[in-house]
Amino acid sequence: MAAAAAQFAFSATPRLDAEILMAHALSVERNAILLDPDRYAVPATFAALVERRLNHEPVAYITGTRGFWSIDLTVGPGALVPRADSETLLIAAQAHFAGRAPATVLDLGTGPGTLLLAALDEWPAQGLGVDYSPQALDYARANAAALNMTDRARFIRGSWASAIVGQFDLILANPPYIATDEQLPAEVHNHEPHAALFAGRDGLDDYRILAAQLPALIAPGGAAVIEIGSTQAEPVTALLEAQGLHVALHHDYGNNPRALVATTGIRR
Repeated sequence: MAAAAAQFAFSATPRLDAEILMAHALSVERNAILLDPDRYAVPATFAALVERRLNHEPVAYITGTRGFWSIDLTVGPGALVPRADSETLLIAAQAHFAGRAPATVLDLGTGPGTLLLAALDEWPAQGLGVDYSPQALDYARANAAALNMTDRARFIRGSWASAIVGQFDLILANPPYIATDEQLPAEVHNHEPHAALFAGRDGLDDYRILAAQLPALIAPGGAAVIEIGSTQAEPVTALLEAQGLHVALHHDYGNNPRALVATTGIRR
């Protein structure tokens, strides 16, 4: 693992990457090899996993899974890899509902079901996930089945909320927000779906669409919680406020601006 980690200098977490790949090759939990490393011999399959990582393939694609919030999700090519910073949206939603539970959840741009399924694991709600990518929706449906949530989670193909009628207590969205000329790490740019990453010259194209759609979708007392890039709080807030919404900012684990909570001001 030390030798592999030494080759992963391009990664922000080289040792962790090596440990996860070794655990995957051995079909054991990572903690098992950390607690008793001498128990295990290096399997022949480990070298191939290291080679894939050296090609900047995301670790989650190599192992086929990624932990997020309180659940594990199957992921792979065609689906955005869940990131810890997106858990900020669940924390912000918890703060908004303050002990009460949303009855209905809408996840716009659901990808592999990341935010919706995490929310349904948190609250006994009914949920709808929307994505334009058939590949992403295949992962989302498989994840819902693996988590025994098929009776509470429904997924449809669509372009944001253009086909949605009705109101929801909690709306979650992690839209693309990278400007088209922005440089990304090779593991992101070369492997993850560009449709889930890039949003026009200023990174705001999809926020403009969402801002116009959200007021009609938020139920009284509900909220839309939207992920933003760390420099986008001001322009996205302006887009939402222009639609008559009240906006509050939440920061991620690194204290970077990460989520906006938009409400109508109408109480239940």
